[in-house]
Amino acid sequence: MEEKNVFHVNGYIGLVIALALLICGGYLLWIGSQTSAMSWIIFGAIIIILDLLFASSLTIIQPNEAKVMTFFGNYIGTIRTPGLFMTVPLTSKQTISLRVRNFNSQIIKVNDSKGNPVEIAAVIVYKVIDSAKAIFNVEDYEQFVEIQSESAIRHIASQYPYDSFDEKTDTLTLRGNSTEVSEALKAELQERLKVAGLTIMETRLTHLAYATEIASAMLQRQQATAILSARKIIVQGAVEISKEAVQQLQKDISIEIPDEKKIQMINNVLVSIITERGTQNVINTDTLN
Repeated sequence: MEEKNVFHVNGYIGLVIALALLICGGYLLWIGSQTSAMSWIIFGAIIIILDLLFASSLTIIQPNEAKVMTFFGNYIGTIRTPGLFMTVPLTSKQTISLRVRNFNSQIIKVNDSKGNPVEIAAVIVYKVIDSAKAIFNVEDYEQFVEIQSESAIRHIASQYPYDSFDEKTDTLTLRGNSTEVSEALKAELQERLKVAGLTIMETRLTHLAYATEIASAMLQRQQATAILSARKIIVQGAVEISKEAVQQLQKDISIEIPDEKKIQMINNVLVSIITERGTQNVINTDTLN
């Protein structure tokens, strides 16, 4: 089932013809009733029937809408152009909107690729591009979008971890790669919804969080990871400062500092930089030997 064009012409011409037939048929019926001439009455009735046929062929198309035409159960085509048109008489005309639509999914709970329960929701932006498929291939294309969107969101969420605690890997995550995840969701939804004649214009994650039962534990884990990363940076910086301090002292004072003094100096610098509490100054009266 694919959309196709149906025969249609300017409806104003058909409207004029319908009005002319109505006037003509009514006049003949009036003459027949006045003169008791049965032939005029029959002729007038035939013209009225033809007028009804012309009237049934008239249809109005609103902007961003389409009329799907069926003739005694057979799909014969679609009119997309807005305006007044005359088409095949005695057709059933079903209106379908071609406007862009939004579907905001409910917040659903699903396990990510590591088995952690997460809450996720997305907004789906779509429109009808094939009216025949949207009307005849599925029972209700709006409900079809809702069910398939929830199924696709569950499937995509199970393919990625919520977050990666290993900085050395380039694993895609739901939290850190929302753009890539949205594109994957869009591609999967497009594959699922093409049977209904729909195109996915955009998908965006609107809600993403750990499920309530593990949210506290995962928050502590994230905080611990952040603290550990910060400590690594501080230690690396302290080591560099200690190294430069020893080298600068040996260069400026032009003396050799014993290894035990270097170790003591490095230890003091590391402690003063890394500790979270304030340090107290201690004057050492020993000289460097």
